[in-house]
Amino acid sequence: MANGMNVTMVPSDDTSEFDLPVVRATPRFETFYRVEFQAVSGLAYALSGSRLASEDIAQEAFLAAYRRWDEVGNYENPGAWVRRVVANRSVSAIRRRVVEAKALPKLFQTDMLLPEMAAESHDLWRAVRKLPKRQAQVVALHYLEDLALDDVAEILDLSAETVRSHLRRARKSLTRRLATLEDNHES
Repeated sequence: MANGMNVTMVPSDDTSEFDLPVVRATPRFETFYRVEFQAVSGLAYALSGSRLASEDIAQEAFLAAYRRWDEVGNYENPGAWVRRVVANRSVSAIRRRVVEAKALPKLFQTDMLLPEMAAESHDLWRAVRKLPKRQAQVVALHYLEDLALDDVAEILDLSAETVRSHLRRARKSLTRRLATLEDNHES
């Protein structure tokens, strides 16, 4: 192990005796977690609308990655795998949040590291959370995470064209919703 990396020897596709194995560096889970946690938590917050739920979603996604780190750590983009887990788990976060709010009193305030969002953006993300699941996920990954559409497609396991279609529909819907909201504020 060097520089916080586990080194895995991977045999070459060509099995001739003159080939040397390919060396692929697998990041240590702790390093991966430290680098990715804030952004992944921000994504969970944008999709769920709850700081408490976003912390749970992010932690669950990282726990799933940790349990399968021998596999996930060798993926070309383990961050994409964790973001896919977050996107999928965010769908039920609101239902879970309602149940938790009834069952558990708030015992402490979290000091979670979430990205700061301007006050004006709360209306935007509220409108994003009202979009169909995939549209909300595409918007959050593309705009919040600043990911290229091809990367969003990889994370969500969709074709690039499907991602573009979801983004077009989401933009149309958001334009209408935010214009209506703006009109209501002006009245």
